[in-house]
Amino acid sequence: MAVKGLITDIKRYAIHDGPGIRTTVFFKGCPLNCLWCHNPECISPGKDLMYFEYKCIACGLCVKTCPEGILKLTGKGIEIDYQLCNYCEECSEICPSSALEIKGRLYSVPDLLAEIEKDLLFYDSSEGGVTFSGGEPLAQPGFLLEILQECRMGKIHTVLDTSGFAPREVLASVMAYVDIFYYDLKFADLAEQERFTGSNSDLALNNLEMLCREGRGKDIVIRFAVIPGITDTEENVKGLMEALPSLDGPGEIHLLPYHDVREKFRRLGREFMLGELETPRRDKIEDLGRKFSAIGLKVKANI
Repeated sequence: MAVKGLITDIKRYAIHDGPGIRTTVFFKGCPLNCLWCHNPECISPGKDLMYFEYKCIACGLCVKTCPEGILKLTGKGIEIDYQLCNYCEECSEICPSSALEIKGRLYSVPDLLAEIEKDLLFYDSSEGGVTFSGGEPLAQPGFLLEILQECRMGKIHTVLDTSGFAPREVLASVMAYVDIFYYDLKFADLAEQERFTGSNSDLALNNLEMLCREGRGKDIVIRFAVIPGITDTEENVKGLMEALPSLDGPGEIHLLPYHDVREKFRRLGREFMLGELETPRRDKIEDLGRKFSAIGLKVKANI
């Protein structure tokens, strides 16, 4: 049976996910559960239902259609019992305003490749390509490997945006077909990592070291999410600054400031556990940039 992959979104004309103009494909499923996740709809390995309240016209069609009876029309919009949803998609299909949306669609490798190839002209004119993000693409290793191989055969430039949390053999199996790795580093301390992501594994640093030993260090861009009071603490930054210079290769780091994602969690029927975090101030990002520059990294900050 042909392997299929569960995809949440395909973002076209992406200009911040690698060189040139790119198509970013978001894979469903992640071994981490970062409390600040900017794509919480990609965390679970199965489908999710999202409710966009601002789109709702309160027509009630979804309530009448739902076979499980989990939707209720109120004066504030639709109330959803997310725990009982079986993701049959009937509500999203009948909704005239697209206020209800199922996140997670199965693609075959040929179907996804066809979507990617729609943007070939943009790749050719900008030296762009496709970026596989998520979630964690390595959580669907068979599908990822096949689509990477197809992209290599078609001479389509590839970026793998990964947390590195996957068995070493999985990363090793796709390594030769990836042009650039966007490697997300979060914590130097495993206790803090477990507190905020749910994992106390040292896979991320170990796999990063493996890539560097295999001569792929020059193809790695470190990505660091700046989460106020969590990842940007003096202790965590110091720990990462001590670890990175020992690696052979990575010469660039992207600083990614936190942006408010509470609304995304609410649309999924989930509680956002970190309260009212604020976007880091410009001077904080600039200070972090100076620190990472001091250890020889080229810094790019999305301020």
